[in-house]
Amino acid sequence: MSEAVREELTELIGFELDDPRLLDVTVTEVRVSPDGRYAHIKVDLGGDEPRQKAALAALEHARHYLRHELSSRLNLRHVPELNFEQDRYPDADRRVEILLKRAKKSRGPAEKQP
Repeated sequence: MSEAVREELTELIGFELDDPRLLDVTVTEVRVSPDGRYAHIKVDLGGDEPRQKAALAALEHARHYLRHELSSRLNLRHVPELNFEQDRYPDADRRVEILLKRAKKSRGPAEKQP
């Protein structure tokens, strides 16, 4: 369910909310609690600190609208409470992939064989 919520929030925030404070916002991760009551959403907030604070305030303001839209789009009986937080390391996954590729390249041919 976390991935479905992430995809819908990306669509809603990126293309359907008409708030200029949200132009640089990217949903990076969603974690829905096991009971489905809460969703912790990490977002990458571009720009300087005042713009980041404004974007986070805009997300908090739009939280009820976003929950309503998630309810109708995902046909959920219980929509999780949305909690937004800034992703301090938005490109961490990409960095890990790069490091893994480097590690594979640096291995010798003898190490690649099982």
